[in-house]
Amino acid sequence: MSEHRSTARHRRSRKLLAVGLPLTLATASLAVYGAGPGAITPQLASAASDVTSAAAPAWATATADGFASVNALGQNGTYGGRDGQTVTVRTQADLEKYATAAEPYVIVVAGTITMNPVGKEIKVASDKTIVGSGTSGHLVGGGFFLGQGVHNVIIRNLTIRDAYQGIWNDKDHDFDAVQMDGAHHVWIDHNDLRNMADGLIDVRKDSTYVTVSWNELSQNNKTFGIGWTENVTTDITIHHNWFRETEQRNPSTDNAAHAHLYNNYLEDVAGTSINSSYGNYSRGGTRMVLENSYFQGMKNPVIKDATATIVQRGNIFSGTSGRNESGGTAFDPKAYYSYTLDSAANVPSLLKSGTGPRPTIGTTASAAADVAPKAAAATTLTVAKDGTGQYRTVQAAVNAVPANNASRVVISIKPGTYRETVKVPSTKPHVTFQGTGASRKDTVIVFNNAAGTPKPDGSGNHGTSGSATVAVEADDFQARNLTISNDFDERANQSLSGHQAVALRTAADRVFLDGVIVEGDQDTLLLDTAAKDRLGRVYVTNSYVVGNVDFIFGRATAVIDRSVITLKKRWDGTSAGYVTAPSTAANRKGILIANSAVNGDVSDRTFYLGRPWHAGGDASLDPQTTVRNTTLGAAIRTTPWTDMGGFSWKDDRFAEYRNTGPGSGSASGDRPHLTDSQAASQEVADWLAGWTPTAS
Repeated sequence: MSEHRSTARHRRSRKLLAVGLPLTLATASLAVYGAGPGAITPQLASAASDVTSAAAPAWATATADGFASVNALGQNGTYGGRDGQTVTVRTQADLEKYATAAEPYVIVVAGTITMNPVGKEIKVASDKTIVGSGTSGHLVGGGFFLGQGVHNVIIRNLTIRDAYQGIWNDKDHDFDAVQMDGAHHVWIDHNDLRNMADGLIDVRKDSTYVTVSWNELSQNNKTFGIGWTENVTTDITIHHNWFRETEQRNPSTDNAAHAHLYNNYLEDVAGTSINSSYGNYSRGGTRMVLENSYFQGMKNPVIKDATATIVQRGNIFSGTSGRNESGGTAFDPKAYYSYTLDSAANVPSLLKSGTGPRPTIGTTASAAADVAPKAAAATTLTVAKDGTGQYRTVQAAVNAVPANNASRVVISIKPGTYRETVKVPSTKPHVTFQGTGASRKDTVIVFNNAAGTPKPDGSGNHGTSGSATVAVEADDFQARNLTISNDFDERANQSLSGHQAVALRTAADRVFLDGVIVEGDQDTLLLDTAAKDRLGRVYVTNSYVVGNVDFIFGRATAVIDRSVITLKKRWDGTSAGYVTAPSTAANRKGILIANSAVNGDVSDRTFYLGRPWHAGGDASLDPQTTVRNTTLGAAIRTTPWTDMGGFSWKDDRFAEYRNTGPGSGSASGDRPHLTDSQAASQEVADWLAGWTPTAS
């Protein structure tokens, strides 16, 4: 894509659009609900049970680790509702109906449920798994309550948010995401919990045998409290959780018999409105073991009462201040259960990409009309550069996929560097590129074409879109655990006209990139559609995108979620660039960056978050980029949006919401922020519009 655009076409300003979410249900959901969105049809529930029990997905039968896995109090570990039917709900009434039932259930929450009244906490009964469908399961304005004696409950893969009533130290609204009073054997895993009026998690009144793992807890005051009892009873494991922009109770642990905290990441970003008062707190008679966690910028990162104990091992403290305490003897967690520690140095990157809802939990490969039919069985083709596979090049394997294939073909690519260009044509849907190395860096597809590079047949230059190392034109494409790169050398090709050099171009719908690296300089990742009037959705997660000028661009409806966007200097060592350049059609969603980090080894205040690309001078376009709940490095300019090709960014759709970090800033005319009501319609699920990305 050129840095020089067409002449200006001036248009009237638009307000941010709020697009509704058409929900898609999994096959089991269709069997339970029938054709309409109303009440459950009882006679169909048993049929749904038969379908799901025949081949229950792993997430429906998952069991807890840590203290929740310990056999005690008549309960053998924590497995939730795996022995019951799987039902899909999308209303508060149906969620409450199944959560409070006496029978075991696996309850899949598909879509956003807004609680009425605000602060409503559904009383969950024993033997339940409540799981969000991919990233689409949201509870807004309320949560769950587990009362005395409730046991064997799993709460996974949900976003529970926004019961906050505007009073920071709120004494009147005890609105929690998850509260338990006297419950046991509870597993809270892979949730996004934020912005509640009181606690995100409260483990109270002798609740015990609890594991809290792989959650993101953010934007809250009293975050995670444990105790409210004189009895030294609670056994709790807290591991691989990301505490981000939370003031206190991170957690506060009162009178816990055994509190095992490991591989957690506590982050207080400088320059934001929420400042930590303390991190991990051991109170009363608590015995705490604290291992291989990472504390960044926290005030009073570890504190204890005179009567409590803390044993610290292998923790990292970066930019912390105030109290950091340990003392006394505690216990050996391995006497109760086995576990493996990750390196503390790896915790920030591991948790930024791995916490919160996963697209592969709570979903099935079969789904409603918006999702392609599930293949009876995937075919695997093996690529190995050394000749040990069926093919030596990736393109040769793509060529072997039959035209208009109805079932998925996995192209398994062994470690190595594959210097080639690859095209997946529109006639070959349901293709997966799967790197088989231990790291996404082990399998690399790379080439060095640029827009100005002459074509081998002498018919002109490649152009921007033609420069792509990998071009995907087929729907339902997936890529995992590999690197796609364009290593065009700008310094050595200064005489060449057109330095745009695309690593990956997508021009298809339902493209799922999970655990990949896409790297280049200018125009790294082109997210396009098959035609201007065609929808093209792309979901990128747990990934890295690297570049400098307009390096995430195009007209697709695209989400960069829980990923790292790495800024790099220009070929001549200068720092200047633009992260996004959307060319969105009117009434469509553009580029959404959510729950991610934007950083790099570049100079402060030198990069814009985006600018509007009116491709070909098309004034009918309405470019959109939203950046929300993301950590912005100091490289981001204080006025993060700019004009392009004579078109003003203020006439298009550019906004932020609740970003943090030194590159974030308060709302102004030059830095628009979404309101809470606008943000409610700009979640990841709204962008995906009924599609739930599922690994296959």
